[in-house]
Amino acid sequence: MELLPPHVSPESPRDSYLPLSSSHRSSSVNGTREPDGVTFFILQGLSSLGEKQMILFVILLLGYIGILGGNSMIIFVTLTDPKLNSPMYFFLANLSFVDMVYTTSSIPKMLSGFLSDVSTISVPGCFLQMHFFIQLGVTGYAILTVMAYDRYVAICNPLHYTSIMTWSVQLLLITGAWVFSTAFTLPPAIIALLRPYCGPNVVKHGWCDLSSVRRLACADTSVDNFVSLSFAVVCLLTPGSLILTSYVLIGVSLSRRAVTQRLKAFRTCSAHLTVVTISFSSASFVYISYRVGNFSPEVRIIAAVLHSALTPFLNPLIYSLRNKELQESIRRTMSRFRSAAVSSTKDVNTVS
Repeated sequence: MELLPPHVSPESPRDSYLPLSSSHRSSSVNGTREPDGVTFFILQGLSSLGEKQMILFVILLLGYIGILGGNSMIIFVTLTDPKLNSPMYFFLANLSFVDMVYTTSSIPKMLSGFLSDVSTISVPGCFLQMHFFIQLGVTGYAILTVMAYDRYVAICNPLHYTSIMTWSVQLLLITGAWVFSTAFTLPPAIIALLRPYCGPNVVKHGWCDLSSVRRLACADTSVDNFVSLSFAVVCLLTPGSLILTSYVLIGVSLSRRAVTQRLKAFRTCSAHLTVVTISFSSASFVYISYRVGNFSPEVRIIAAVLHSALTPFLNPLIYSLRNKELQESIRRTMSRFRSAAVSSTKDVNTVS
């Protein structure tokens, strides 16, 4: 059944919101309007929660500000502090950048939806958002895999670490992460884009989620479901298997070493392990919520929002709390800012 925008009551004529689109026919069959093809989608979001939306708006806005601020700080200190010139911090800066763009692809649109009666998005914009949201999510997993390999080389081959993890190798690994995510996320989005969409046009999600948009297609999508599931399995199992393999090899290597070396290696890997655990756990919960019928649409949307925002929000906190070098770098950066602020204040007072 087609959902109406929140400002349209069930008793009002269905054609009262036709001006929103220029491509609908006025003819109908058995009371169901048959449009030529939609030109936009309506994002339902959490409109059913009513005034409670503002609470979620404030929480999500503060979380998004925290994501931008924390990850921007990580990128800034890794680029400006010469002491953070190791491959680990290069990969961390790339992960922070991906987290910022990843959340920006979905959260601002959802925040604007909280403030408007009807949140709409054009068809091209919808599929662009869909692709970048999925691709950047997979890129994050790929970079976590690269970081696991970096820890493996640092712990299992410490004498050859600098000769193995050269600048060209670092660039190759990051490029491989982006190529992997693009190659395995672009086909499902293209297949969904090529499907006809003739109505309804209400996406039961906060953004253009692939499975939610696919339900609106006026065609058989069984092949689409199979392709998406196959690519999703590859995108999740490949990074997960490689990360697990890296840590198994690290564990085998550490089993032959002294206790002090084990503790030092554990401190080195603890932040990455924590991020990987949170990321894959939240992804698993979202996957289950989408396939268990007991969850309401609102719970599914909230679970998806938490998954998309939780790891990018926690990454800077986890790495800064677990890494002394990063903590010291952040303190030095903040001290420089304070010194610059005090200096500029003195100059202003002197001029006055």
